[in-house]
Amino acid sequence: MQTAELHDVATTLRTARVNGAPITAPTKTWPALDADSAFAVQRINVEHAIAGGDRLVGYKLGNIAKVMQEAFGLGQPDYGFLLASIFAYEGTTLERENYIEPFVELEPAFVLKSSLRGPNVTVADVINAIDYAVPAIEIIDSRVQNWAIDLPDTLADNGSTGAVLLGGTPRRLTDLTLRDMRGSLHFNGREVITGNTRNILGNPLAAVAWLVNRLAAYDVEFQAGQVILPGSCLQAVPMNRPGRWVGEFEGFGTIEFDVSTANN
Repeated sequence: MQTAELHDVATTLRTARVNGAPITAPTKTWPALDADSAFAVQRINVEHAIAGGDRLVGYKLGNIAKVMQEAFGLGQPDYGFLLASIFAYEGTTLERENYIEPFVELEPAFVLKSSLRGPNVTVADVINAIDYAVPAIEIIDSRVQNWAIDLPDTLADNGSTGAVLLGGTPRRLTDLTLRDMRGSLHFNGREVITGNTRNILGNPLAAVAWLVNRLAAYDVEFQAGQVILPGSCLQAVPMNRPGRWVGEFEGFGTIEFDVSTANN
């Protein structure tokens, strides 16, 4: 795609985010949009945000679990940049009206103590680079109408990222069994879905290695202090009603937040 077209896609998605108004899938309007050009669109919008005072603070992997791929009709994972502006505080209230069609995900998050750069990064390299893990909630939210997305659409939309909340119970990797840890989401005191961290490519650490090696093709290096999200351990749940959400990992910790609506 031509540079001007990439900027057109980026501007259209940026406007949709600001206005809270979904658009037709970019691949319908720009049929030449593929994974590589979609990542270029991501970079354009990240650079635009940073120029406006935002910060790049990490990276995310999405749709790594089969249940997520099946739910959104995708056969491959997506990935994106994490900007400081999308982070919300645990225990605070999110306004439903700030999102288009949001879903709640539960996943571990990792904070790095040293850099990672692919290709050929191994799980051992990932273990050595991680400082600690925290439970996390990601709110995914597509700017594409009705989530009618192909892979380039969600990539151009920065992995359909809406918001990220980090829990306040940091743990060393040696204190966790990441290849087999039950996670659950509760809404207004009722368990609505469960999953297991083994759904994240068998082990979330393997998912991080996959992401580092994939983004090496775009000359991306993960830096010390950055947050890495490896993907949800369970199928995402719609966030449509006011109330309290609690995410819990057995043997790890919990993370909570509230949702309000205009009528609540």
